[in-house]
Amino acid sequence: MGKPTTYYAVARGRQPGIYTAWYGPEGAEERIRGFAGARYRKFATLSEARRWLDNPTWAAADHPKKDFPADAPAGLSPEKIIVYADGGCRGNPGPGGYGAILITGESRVELAGGFRMTTNNRMELMACLAALRTLRPPADVILYTDSRYVVNGINKGWARKWRAHNWMRTGSEAAQNSDLWADLLDQCDAHRVRFAWVPGHAGQAENERCDQLAAAAAAGPGLKEDMVYMEGRTHTPVAREQIT
Repeated sequence: MGKPTTYYAVARGRQPGIYTAWYGPEGAEERIRGFAGARYRKFATLSEARRWLDNPTWAAADHPKKDFPADAPAGLSPEKIIVYADGGCRGNPGPGGYGAILITGESRVELAGGFRMTTNNRMELMACLAALRTLRPPADVILYTDSRYVVNGINKGWARKWRAHNWMRTGSEAAQNSDLWADLLDQCDAHRVRFAWVPGHAGQAENERCDQLAAAAAAGPGLKEDMVYMEGRTHTPVAREQIT
């Protein structure tokens, strides 16, 4: 027996209707992301979704309830600042780039940058940092990335544990990229940031756009120097200067 179909009804959004996916170019999340006053709910059956859309009583609520699918981050709100971030290298190590997209309300900003020699993980971290550094604290942010390295490092508490132990993973092994992790934790302390993983190269429009921005930056002219990486200081507790 296959997985039961879930229906996502969008009553207020860029394209109201009923959808059978939350994420992706044909999903409900694409129709409500950044839309002020969006109204949507999840249903187990198509008939329930249709009845809810046909019932105008939901419009009378001053603060309409927002229901989210199980795979959506808890507490997601269209009024938050939505960030998508991605980074990578042409070879690992090699020329690298990052791309980030910030969405709030009807505003959208794209960021990108590249470095002559760096690593995939450093660019994944740098993509998140580039976005968070632009925000005036304290901002309310949900940040989507396809990097398990970044998401697990924050959500599982690994980075804070490394910092508490002077950037050592174990008693004898240093944590890599301590300079960028330290900066990212500072940004998380300044803002309210929720990190959420999205699968890469799976058709999610904003994630695909970030990947394009990162690839173009890595291949572009005027690449900067990632001096911490070039000088072999990515695993030293004192490595704290920012790369920009």
